[in-house]
Order: sequence, then C-alpha cells, then structure tokens
Amino acid sequence: MLSHPRAASGEWEAAGSPAAGAVFGPVHRGRVGASVRESSGRPARPRHTEAQFTGHMSDTSRTSAEGLAPLVPGPVRCPIIGRMTGSASPHDAPPATDPGPPSPADTGRPAWRRAAPALLAYAGVRALGLVVLAVWSAAAGKSAHQLLTARWDSLWYARVAEGWYGWSVRLPDGTVHSDMAFFPLLPALERAGSELLPLSPGEAGAAAGWIASLGAAWALFLVGERLGGRRAGICLAVLWAAVPVGIVQSMAYSEALFTALAAWALWARMNGRWVWAGTLAALSGLTRPVGAAVVAALWISALWEWRRTRNRPGWRTVAGLLLAPLGWFGYVAWVGVRTGSVTGYLDVQGQWGNGFDGGWAFAGFIWQNLTGSVIGGLGLLAGVALVIWLCVLCVRQRQPAELLVYMGVVVVLALCAKGYFGSKPRLLLPAFPLLLPPAAALARRSPLRAGIVLGALAVASAVYGAWWLNGSGPP
Repeated sequence: MLSHPRAASGEWEAAGSPAAGAVFGPVHRGRVGASVRESSGRPARPRHTEAQFTGHMSDTSRTSAEGLAPLVPGPVRCPIIGRMTGSASPHDAPPATDPGPPSPADTGRPAWRRAAPALLAYAGVRALGLVVLAVWSAAAGKSAHQLLTARWDSLWYARVAEGWYGWSVRLPDGTVHSDMAFFPLLPALERAGSELLPLSPGEAGAAAGWIASLGAAWALFLVGERLGGRRAGICLAVLWAAVPVGIVQSMAYSEALFTALAAWALWARMNGRWVWAGTLAALSGLTRPVGAAVVAALWISALWEWRRTRNRPGWRTVAGLLLAPLGWFGYVAWVGVRTGSVTGYLDVQGQWGNGFDGGWAFAGFIWQNLTGSVIGGLGLLAGVALVIWLCVLCVRQRQPAELLVYMGVVVVLALCAKGYFGSKPRLLLPAFPLLLPPAAALARRSPLRAGIVLGALAVASAVYGAWWLNGSGPP
C-alpha cells in the first residue's frame, strides 16, 4: 500500500509489494510524474490499480519498473464484508502497511473460487483428524462424539445454553467455579441451534465450531494471500488446521469461533472497513476474554496510522473504534453488576485459579519440570523459544501493525497468565499471525515439497489430537 504523497517532493513509498512466493519486498522510493517510463520504453499508465502493480512480476521486470506505483488503491473483494472499494474519504483510507492483492488474475476471480483450494485442504486436514480420533477412541472403548461435544469446557457451555447464567460448583477446598467465567456468544449459538435443529447444545456447539473454523480458514487465506500470494494463503490455512492442538477446532469450544471473528475483523481493518472491523471485534469480545486483543489491535493500529499521517479520522473510523470494545466491556461490566464488584469478572476467574501474574507461575512450572522430569522441562523451554522466535520473525516480516498487536496480546495473555498450564497450547490457537513466516517459507518451496511437509504435519496433528483427547484432554 502507498503512504500519502509528500506535498513538497512528490515522493512516495511502497512498503512490501510481494511477488509470487515472497512475503514482503524491500521498500522502494521513486518519483511520480507524467514522464515516468519503464526500462522497456513504454509509458506507464497515469493511474495504476494496486492489483496491476502487485501482480506476479519477475525480479527483472520489478527492478526495471522501480518507481512505478499505484496512485490510488484498487478494489478488493471480501466475501463476507462486501466489495472493498476503498474508503469514502481519505481519512478512512486503508493503512499504508497493506501491500494489496498479489495478483491481477486472482482479483478478477470470485472470492470463493480463490479460497476453494485452501478451504478444501483445510477440511481435508480436519477430516483426517476426526477419522483418526474415531478409530483411536473406538479402540480405547471411548466415544469420540462425547469427547468432542460433552467433555471439559463443552459441558459448561452447554449448561449456560440450557439455563443461561447462575450455575456454580463449590469444591471441597471452598472455591467456587461459576459459569460466568465463560463468555456468552457460543452458548447463545448453542441454544439457538438446539431449539431450531434436532441437536443437543453440545452438538450445536460443535457444529458452530466446524462452520466457524471454515470461516476462519477463509479469512486466514485472504490475509496470507494479501501478504504473500495465493500459495502463502493456502499454506497459512492448512498450517492452522495442522497445529498439534488443531482438534480443538472441531470441538464444542469457542476457539474456532473466536479466531474466525478476530481474523475477519483484522481483515476488515486491513481494508479500511472500520465499521465492519468494529462490529466483528465487538462480537469477538463476546466470545472469549482474549477478545481484548482485537480491540487493542484496532485502537493501537489506528493511533499509529494517525501519528504517521496526521490526518483527521473519518466518522467510519471513529464509529468502528467505538463499536470494538462494546462486547468485551459489556460482558465484563455485566458480571461486575451480577457480583456487586467492579472486579467481579477477575474475581470469578480467580476462583478458577486463573489470573495474570506476568508469567511467574508458568516460569515456576517450567523450573519444576527441569528439576524433576528434565525432558519435560526442556520441551517446555523449546516450545516457548519457538513462540518467541516466530514473534521475532513476524516483526522482521513487517506485518501490518494490527496483526502484530493482536498476535502480541494473545501470546502475552497465553504465556503470562497463571492457571492450568496444559491449556496454554489451546490458548495460543487464535494467534494465527505466528504461522505467517512458515507459510511464506512453504510457499517458496515446490508444490511437492510443501505438500509433503503439510501432509506430515497433518498426520502428526491427527495422531496427537486423538491421543490427547483420549488422555488428559484440553480442560
């Protein structure tokens, strides 16, 4: 995407125009003028569309055409939000960090056709996971259906769906586990699904998760395609399906629903559709506590854009920013009213043993494993190091500010919160920008090699998910 033209010099900056198989290119500088020509001698069109500029040019043609850039962003079609035609005013223009669609051929195709390979591959990986789970559970004498719809947090969501809030359990040590620890959007969908369809609340929750996971894969494809090309978008969707705890995406849990809402909100933000971004952010805030990460991403990226451009925000930007926190703050405030305390929601989470301590409890858990089961401690350290390394790669990729902020908040909340430490991989599931660097790396490989790697990861994820659910599971 282009920054605003400099009034004095007429210069522009194009940040990250990707070629096929690359994520971000170097920053180029050039001069806009009527006499700009390519090395071939042909005059440049006076106003290029973004898709024309960011198409799959060869390295040679890109070098010779350095200095050419679009003067206005071209349209981008979003399958859910609608046609992205830019903003109605300069104040609502898409952010300068958005490199635009990578291929003119792709932008001319319907969005569902562009995303179809990614969605089919994603569905294939998740179907493999369900088949392996069914076989493993049958051999172990357990019900895969029950593991997916009526275990752990699924039971709490179902209870909220059946009787709304007000149910709690008192443990022998005197602590009280209240259902107000669970945000209301998934239980509301479960209740609607069970009343409209012949499904139990748990089954309706699993169905909502399956549909939402496909929606999340679609949004991930669009984000990956925008930043690194079509193959990177496909790889990103498949990698998210094949993470070790990918089976959670097929359960009556809220991670898939939240990731779908968050990813579409960030995609809307990348395209300057602030009202949609704020609305989806509000819905994500009704889904999980980490909905605060989407709110932070919108607000901080908007402030950064304002600081960079010094342009007065338009009414759509203001409306989107005001809508974004309504879901999260609304539910937290409601819990405060119900409990009679401003810190009511924090108190409820504290009864569950959850809270933010800066990672002190998690560090103690790692140290305990290092001094006991050394292999377990080293594995935990390796996992944390991998997450940190991926965060560094995301920053070095110069991902859009909204993605970096969102990813950073999700990672910090997951790693620096106390609670049941076995849930941390599940809490990291919505942090999909972490997968952009490996997706870009796979996109640069041949289709055969990328397919082998993704296939191996899918098998490993399916086996681990079946073993995990038939063992300790994801409380």
